Amino acid sequence: MIVLHHCHQTRSMRTLWLLNELDVDFSLRVHSFDRSLREPEYLSLSPAGRVPSVEIDGEVIWETGAIAEILCERFPERGLGRPPGDIDRPDFLIWLHFAETVSQHCANLTQQHIILREDSMRSPTITKIEAARLKKCYAAIEGRLSTPVENRDYLLTSGFSAADIAVGQAVYMGVHFAPLDEFPETARWYDLITEREGFQAALPRPGDELLYDRDFYPAWE
Repeated sequence: MIVLHHCHQTRSMRTLWLLNELDVDFSLRVHSFDRSLREPEYLSLSPAGRVPSVEIDGEVIWETGAIAEILCERFPERGLGRPPGDIDRPDFLIWLHFAETVSQHCANLTQQHIILREDSMRSPTITKIEAARLKKCYAAIEGRLSTPVENRDYLLTSGFSAADIAVGQAVYMGVHFAPLDEFPETARWYDLITEREGFQAALPRPGDELLYDRDFYPAWE
């Protein structure tokens, strides 16, 4: 049995999306944005007190990139990973882990806009810098998707993969802080992958506790 520990609209959403795409049986345990992730019971699963963590047949895995690699290796017939020796293996690993580069800027922006509740604690300078860095990440994705390859719909030449899921979920967080208006190929790709049933099933439902209470958080002037 696979058990995913999850908070809505966080990095664990990419693991939930991946599990949906793999079409395997799993159990979902949703945690609140409070101190429950810092309690000893959960820290025994994820030492940093973060989601996601995944229990698989008595083993616990944490860190989204590692989780994605292990799940893709466990279910190779689903075709969402690229095994050693595959021509797309290097690009698969690059883009799978590039998701964390994007996510770190999103985390910094989330802290500035949401976690720090008092305006006096927030920094307009940091917010503007992080939004600009996030756009640099978009530019990297745009460059990849603009490569003149026939049918370049996804990050890998060989088609949709867990790399699209990882980076796509990071962009899902990112568009709360920086729009895709300047990046048409990235916007097209993002629209394409977020139409998938696996992504739609990973979205919060009405009444769920949300991390983001609005669609967009502009940088302070």
